[in-house]
Amino acid sequence: MSDPLLQVKDLTRIFDVSKPWLNRVIERDEKQYLRAVDEVSFSINKGETFALVGESGSGKSTIAKMVVGLLAASGGEIVFDGQAINPADTKAMAAVRSRLQMIFQSPFASLNPRWKVKDIIAEPMVSFGLYGEGNARVKRVEELLELVGLSAADAAKFPHEFSGGQRQRIAIARALSSNPEFIVCDEPTSALDVSVQAQILNLMRDLQDELGLTYLFISHDLSVVRHMANRIGVLYLGALVENADAKELFLRPQHPYSKMLLDAVPDVEMTGRPRVELSGEIPNPITPPSGCPFHPRCSIMVDECKAKMPPSIETPIGEAKCFRPEFQL
Repeated sequence: MSDPLLQVKDLTRIFDVSKPWLNRVIERDEKQYLRAVDEVSFSINKGETFALVGESGSGKSTIAKMVVGLLAASGGEIVFDGQAINPADTKAMAAVRSRLQMIFQSPFASLNPRWKVKDIIAEPMVSFGLYGEGNARVKRVEELLELVGLSAADAAKFPHEFSGGQRQRIAIARALSSNPEFIVCDEPTSALDVSVQAQILNLMRDLQDELGLTYLFISHDLSVVRHMANRIGVLYLGALVENADAKELFLRPQHPYSKMLLDAVPDVEMTGRPRVELSGEIPNPITPPSGCPFHPRCSIMVDECKAKMPPSIETPIGEAKCFRPEFQL
């Protein structure tokens, strides 16, 4: 097996969410810190789709921004094809920047409304000095538009002239314009109508097969993840509680939170199997629970769960963080 294209080792991000200094002095408050990502580790092989799933506030988008260099890590390491990703090291980042791209969640907010589509798609080419100037760059923009299912004539239009699904196709074309190898997809279909989501997902899979792309796919929708991912990492309160093959995770989840997420998916086939209702809310990350952060919502909690964080345990289908590794569907 070849070396992973992306390796994330003990990745941590802490935000200072304290009140201003004068307020703290007057109110006699101490500084407060939010641990958004807590020692997360995973790897992604070339040509693979690795999905991160979890509720809102679990740290998915924070990891995405650190992977592409939009946020600096507080601890840990991100290695892309042997090169460490550190936003502060501008020289090293320049060497890998064009190989990493990102598709953002909202197609309505990620496109400049004052720019024509041809300028939006060409922006990465201009930044990285690709395809020279003039006709070569214009031709490449037209090729990309046709590649994502739009017309070359759409290059002269503005974003407001398109629907949400068409805008996301433009965002995908922009991400492809620097000829990347790795794309971070931050919930790329969550802002779209259900009827359009399947079209965008099928387009992304076709592009992956055609161009040999590698995806880090972020979503809270397990039906989408099931369609896209080879492997899945389950995040809870910034910690990776399970990392497993996609098919095996849906058949035999090894962490109670994974099972709770699966049980929240509508049973359209009406199998009638027993389901655990999704209870409670994700805790305040500023003051997380002691021990295992999931224990206040866990149906199989034991006293040990309140005292310390479970270790990572290798299972036949992957890795899970739970004192009850025998837990299965």
